[in-house]
Amino acid sequence: MAPLPTPPKLKLSRLRDIGWSLWDPIGLLGPNQRWDEGEAQAFADEYDTCLIEAAGLLRRGIPDQDVVELLVRIETAHMGLAQQPDTYERARSTVDAIKADKNLWSHSE
Repeated sequence: MAPLPTPPKLKLSRLRDIGWSLWDPIGLLGPNQRWDEGEAQAFADEYDTCLIEAAGLLRRGIPDQDVVELLVRIETAHMGLAQQPDTYERARSTVDAIKADKNLWSHSE
């Protein structure tokens, strides 16, 4: 029997680049600030669980709109933030960027 292929590994830094630049529902980063620089490093993992879940769902073929709705629910219900005029747009942009990033998943050990 042939060995099972190694499951792909998520490149967390790439996912953070997407999430922090497009989603950041709490608005933790200031203008021109990155999640991996300066004081922001202290809270770099703030959205990891949400973004990893979204990326995993998309990888498994869950419809884009369902993942958009998930990010909106996380922001409004879980985080308790009021829905903003750009809430859906930020969630949609995040989903689109996750799907478009061909290097987000690595098949190497």
